[in-house]
Amino acid sequence: MPDLLSRHRAVLPSWVSLYYEQPIEIVSGRGCRVTDAQGRSYLDFFAGILTNMLGYDVPEVREAVERQLRSGVVHTSTLYLIRSQVELAEQIAELSGIENAKVFFTNSGTEANETALLLATNARGSDQVLALRNSYHGRSYAATAVTGNRSWKNSSLSPVDVHYLHGTDRERFPQLSDREYLDFCAEDLRQVLATATAGRVACLIAEPVQGVGGFTAAPDGLLGTYREILAEQGVLFVSDEVQTGWGRTGEHFWGIQAHGVTPDVMTFAKGLGNGFAIGGVVARAELMDALPAFGISTFGGNPLATTAAKATLDYLLAHDLQANARRLGTLMADRLSKAVGALPGGGEVRGRGLMLAVDLVDPATGAPSPALAARTLEEARERGLLIGKGGLYGHTLRMAPPMTLTEEEAREGVELLVDALTAACR
Repeated sequence: MPDLLSRHRAVLPSWVSLYYEQPIEIVSGRGCRVTDAQGRSYLDFFAGILTNMLGYDVPEVREAVERQLRSGVVHTSTLYLIRSQVELAEQIAELSGIENAKVFFTNSGTEANETALLLATNARGSDQVLALRNSYHGRSYAATAVTGNRSWKNSSLSPVDVHYLHGTDRERFPQLSDREYLDFCAEDLRQVLATATAGRVACLIAEPVQGVGGFTAAPDGLLGTYREILAEQGVLFVSDEVQTGWGRTGEHFWGIQAHGVTPDVMTFAKGLGNGFAIGGVVARAELMDALPAFGISTFGGNPLATTAAKATLDYLLAHDLQANARRLGTLMADRLSKAVGALPGGGEVRGRGLMLAVDLVDPATGAPSPALAARTLEEARERGLLIGKGGLYGHTLRMAPPMTLTEEEAREGVELLVDALTAACR
């Protein structure tokens, strides 16, 4: 392992970070568990950053992929008809709730968001974009530009003119009631439109639950209010569902449904392929068809990825994994809230479905504690549990296990996490 780590550091960028003081190499997996190169087994509560949505070695997905491989066709490009691509697009268009929807496939969420920005700026003839503070939308030029989290902004240069809105910073306004905060945010949007823009904004892009931002979410209904205000001026609304799609939030199939609104555009990726690289955009046909030049995606929507994605989506729907996320998410959140509240370094516990977060704070000052979060990450790993980390200050633990999680695994994982938190907070 030390040899592989040194080789990694020699040939990969320093900004490609690794978890743990002694990084691990995962070599096999089944269900919600993985095994590293040293033979150590772990319960996986981060799922490759919410990407292994069904877990590992799922027979239905594996067999579909093997059938495609046996055909000899892994790639053809979008210059030819691809049956699995068309079938998957039909299914997503129907599930989206967007009227007269069309779908374009990409390789990642970054590419999906880049495409959504292209559609919106073209349709509106404007480079002005609204985004939320603490957001993350990808690592490309425009996706980085609309990201509202300083830790992930590599450049001050931007191909778009961005203005950031309130929405997930409720704790900064303790003097306001929930209703007053919603009214404040709505008025702030009106002020931004009236004073900080040139009068023709392309779109608002927003994550219903901010992933890298630490699973923070705007209060239910706020994004719907934003949508109503923006619609008065024809501004488009893009919902970034890269982490919140496919029922992971439990109550809804798409995260934006918590706000009672259907967006003009939705982007998706991560869990859809259960590990295979796939992303995409679903939008009203008039927006999707309006691009004036030719466009293809060499690898986007390829036969192998769309076959895997179709099998993944069929499995998720047939087993009602959305309901599983709702039930087990509630169970886990309740247990975590009780345990974390008794710890000196425990902060807010929040989440929706199988997107759960715990903030770690300095016991003396209450300030965010990235050091305590990093220590808990190590303690969890020592106990055989893999979790994630995020938040504006890197002080948030993130749990997003495969949606096939069982109740027994949910209880086991929570107890391991509580034990790790207790050790870290001593």
